[in-house]
Amino acid sequence: MRKPTTTKNEASTTLPLVRCAVYTRKSSEEGLEQELNSLDAQRESAEALIHSQQHEGWHFVPERYDDGGFTRGNMERPALQRLLGDIEAGRVDCVVVYKVDRLSRSLLDFARMIQTFDQRALSATAQRDDWTGVARRRAIGARRSHRWSRQAS
Repeated sequence: MRKPTTTKNEASTTLPLVRCAVYTRKSSEEGLEQELNSLDAQRESAEALIHSQQHEGWHFVPERYDDGGFTRGNMERPALQRLLGDIEAGRVDCVVVYKVDRLSRSLLDFARMIQTFDQRALSATAQRDDWTGVARRRAIGARRSHRWSRQAS
């Protein structure tokens, strides 16, 4: 993946620019017509996290990846597909979500996303979850289980 330009932090050290995309999802359309809805609240929380990490080179990607009214039970979500396409194209270095469950309910789909992120040296973070702990262990376990079931067949 082509790394983007660099930025300077407060100590005038050159850091790689980390392009951070925010992904939001709400499974029902209820309340989406409100001026401030759940997707907006998720976005604001994620943007605050990105802003707090600007000293580390994090920069907000303005493209909106919002799936309102889509289940996390499958990967057939327009904004998620656009995000994955932008990841493949090298336009995103970090995915920020409010909670890991915004990405997927399916452990296998989640494991596939983690594998894609790992292959692209992409990082992901969640505002309210321990991304590197429990979620990553679940993804690794799901990958091992899937591998084992393929070998057993």
